[in-house]
Amino acid sequence: MQVAVNGIDLHYEIAGEGEPLLWLHGFMGAGTDWQYIFGEPPVGFRVIAPDLRGHGASTNPSAEFSFRQAAHDVLGLLDELHIDRLRAIGVSGGGLTLLHIATLRPAVVDAMVIVSAPPYFPAQARAIQRQASEAMFGPAELDLMRKRHVRGPEQLQQLLAHARGFADSYDDVSFTSPHLGMITADTLVVFGDRDPLYPVALAFELYSAIPQAHLWVVPNGGHGPVFADAAPRFVETSLAFLRGEWS
Repeated sequence: MQVAVNGIDLHYEIAGEGEPLLWLHGFMGAGTDWQYIFGEPPVGFRVIAPDLRGHGASTNPSAEFSFRQAAHDVLGLLDELHIDRLRAIGVSGGGLTLLHIATLRPAVVDAMVIVSAPPYFPAQARAIQRQASEAMFGPAELDLMRKRHVRGPEQLQQLLAHARGFADSYDDVSFTSPHLGMITADTLVVFGDRDPLYPVALAFELYSAIPQAHLWVVPNGGHGPVFADAAPRFVETSLAFLRGEWS
């Protein structure tokens, strides 16, 4: 399905029945990535999974990208779907988008899980971002990215250019403590303690600044420690949190 919002065609999928659960994929990912974790829609939830602008089947005619703009796009989608309250999961860049949503319109998000999303880009992440190219990925991962970004090689190259641009961007991912203090959602911050992009100390900054925050540091976890063998534990923990069982 697609909706016209903010000058783009935003592709999204909806799966399952129940309370709305927004899934926001990582940068260079796609909305369908939720299936790598959950397999099937979680019981009791209706998963809403957009492709962020310029990703997957979504367009981006401006050839510009920011996580703040992605948040406005998603809010536009939610308005079109007449959804004013939900729970959400955001992984990496999806987590950054979700942080913007939760500060731009706090009342929308009842509870959220933020995975591997920092309050700002540290020096070590910027060094990696400056080198973003196809050479950073193995053949299988590169083949997957080419399949998920359906608008051709130019789309993938545009995303890589955006990634390189993050290295010199300081106003998009810049969540201060007062800014994060605006968040009203129950929030679970998930970080791997071996994340090569974002040191685990950044997780504690989020945990300290977000009023109703919980922190889960995944031992020996890398960036986005919720896929593959880590998925079953993440599913159990995150869904219990989102269902309010921790309360």
